[in-house]
Amino acid sequence: MAKRIEFAANGGPEVLKYVDFTLRQPADNEVLVANKAIGINYIDTYVRSGLYPTPSLPSGLGTEAAGIVEKVGAGVTHINVGDRVVYAQSPLGAYSDYHCVAADKVAKLPDAISFEQAAASFLKGLTVYYLLHMTYQVKPGETILFHAAAGGVGKIACQWAKALGVKLIGTVGSAEKAAQAKRDGAWATINYQEEDIAKRVSELTNGEKVNVVYDSVGKSTWLASLDCLRPHGLMVSFGNASGPVTGVDLGILNQKGGLYVTRPSLGNYITTKKLLQHAANELFSMIASGAINVDVAPAQQFSLKDAVRAHQALESRVTSGSSLLIP
Repeated sequence: MAKRIEFAANGGPEVLKYVDFTLRQPADNEVLVANKAIGINYIDTYVRSGLYPTPSLPSGLGTEAAGIVEKVGAGVTHINVGDRVVYAQSPLGAYSDYHCVAADKVAKLPDAISFEQAAASFLKGLTVYYLLHMTYQVKPGETILFHAAAGGVGKIACQWAKALGVKLIGTVGSAEKAAQAKRDGAWATINYQEEDIAKRVSELTNGEKVNVVYDSVGKSTWLASLDCLRPHGLMVSFGNASGPVTGVDLGILNQKGGLYVTRPSLGNYITTKKLLQHAANELFSMIASGAINVDVAPAQQFSLKDAVRAHQALESRVTSGSSLLIP
């Protein structure tokens, strides 16, 4: 029997169970992937907790993994059995030995990129791609603010921004994470446990502030993020690590300079097979060139059966960068 992680009730990491499941055949326009490395993402905790409700329970978890194609369904012409692939927009259930995925959501994986590198970077890397190139197109020499700079997305963002010649100011929660973000390419860091974010951004930019703030933290940084923006600046709220932003008075956007706010997601930007492969190629090129390092420390690679421990580590914020499950 194949194994997977599932949960029958919403709650903390302890609801995750390692169980047998019956493997199904790929439907039309699907491929069956034997997962070799599985990406763990903060959005998985939102699904597990019930913040993002599942269609039904019990449910699988996870949307990202890299592996080898075992079978292809009818109508699939661009993916073959034996291909090395990666995906990040699958139906829930990637925390498993095998997973059926829509063929148009799968990208071919170059030999230069390992399964571990791919699973550690694909969702996060595609997220950074659309944030820096599509939601707001950053420019060389520009200063931006990026929250959670030592997290999985932040780690890639620091490196990608540096490669583009962008000055990234990253918020972090400790001196150790500040040092990590600086090593990854952040131009400056702000320890939100000890420093006033908006005041420090103003100091770092000689009072000019920034045109764009990328905020995956949510509730606890909402007002501080708005205070970091220049008039007509863009607030990009793309996550809820501290809880969702609710009850927003739109008048505050006027009061703080006629600001813009957007709540994007990967699914709103990477919408076609062509866009997916293009974004994937951009990411793989950055990794292969050495501009972006996505290697995962052994301490953050967990056996699939240890998903509870992996989620506990993620939510305790003791991890830095990406974490993986290995079937």
